[in-house]
Amino acid sequence: MHRGISQQELREGRILIVDDEDANLRALGKLLRRGGYSRMAFTSDPRTALDIFSRFEPDLVLLDLHMPFMDGFQVMRALQPRIPPGEYVPILILTADRDPETRERALSAGAKDFVAKPFELNEVMLRIKNLLETRMLYKRLQNQNEALEEKVRERTRELEETQSEILRRLALAADYRDDVTGHHAERVGILSALIAQELGLSNEVVQLIRWAAPLHDVGKIGIPDAILMKAGPLTPVEFEVMKSHTQIGARILSGGRFPLLELAREIALTHHEWWDGNGYAGLSGESIPLVGRIVAVADTFDCITHERPYKRACTLEEAVHEIEAGRGTQFDPRVVDAFMAVVDSGRIWELRLLEDDEGGLGSSRGAQTSLAFTA
Repeated sequence: MHRGISQQELREGRILIVDDEDANLRALGKLLRRGGYSRMAFTSDPRTALDIFSRFEPDLVLLDLHMPFMDGFQVMRALQPRIPPGEYVPILILTADRDPETRERALSAGAKDFVAKPFELNEVMLRIKNLLETRMLYKRLQNQNEALEEKVRERTRELEETQSEILRRLALAADYRDDVTGHHAERVGILSALIAQELGLSNEVVQLIRWAAPLHDVGKIGIPDAILMKAGPLTPVEFEVMKSHTQIGARILSGGRFPLLELAREIALTHHEWWDGNGYAGLSGESIPLVGRIVAVADTFDCITHERPYKRACTLEEAVHEIEAGRGTQFDPRVVDAFMAVVDSGRIWELRLLEDDEGGLGSSRGAQTSLAFTA
């Protein structure tokens, strides 16, 4: 069970009193101070009540009805937009008007209680106490809900980070099959994100691509070493086996409920499709998902700028020339343009070098001119 509201908590409540009679204000102030309340604001001009309400942020409003300039009904209507949706700020009407219709109208207009003047002092203090207690309980529940929501947000962040870490390690496991440094997947992820950013995709999508792209070759886990690590050309039969890594990867990543996994599945399946339809599955043009077209460029660039058992590493100039040569055939022209913008802007060189990278762009191991990406 929740503990009740203490007297100290009640006396911390803020009370705004609006009455056009100064004598009433003095009397109410004296009564409340005698009851232990000290946080009060007063006004005899209802036109100032709105500004005082916004500055003072009361927990309870004591309001007269019949006043010059603005009556209590007009004050209540004006206060409504200043009370956040779902917020509970009680209004207690204190008026000499004993008409039952007035009482009903006031309660319908938003007042939480109604006391007719002259009133019994003990009754008024009890009503004030009850309304403040309800207000404090509401605030306590609101704070608990906010704390719970923050815990949920924190847990969600932890789950997202865990998911990303697991996927990163899965990509790394696949990467070590044919990349001795284990950084190919990481570089492809970062370069894909840079291209996506240049294409004007949203930050959220760019981040998803950053984490999903490294999984593009996860299907290589299912390719035999004799084929994956072969130094010479593959036979037609071996090439068909090699091509199956896209299907294997898609199967590994399929069935997930998260956008990141679905994006990774799409990339794994389509990153070897060609713009002109001569890729693995024969998809062409816009029928190839944009993420597949982006990773196709990033993957090709990284492969040709880094050494493999069956090839040397090309220079940056050679790699850029090869990417441009594939514009409109292997690659989406728009993606090539975005890639070129990344290269021309120098962002591709601002990324830190991986200390244990094998080197690339025709450089020797560890040379400072090698193209190596890190988060």
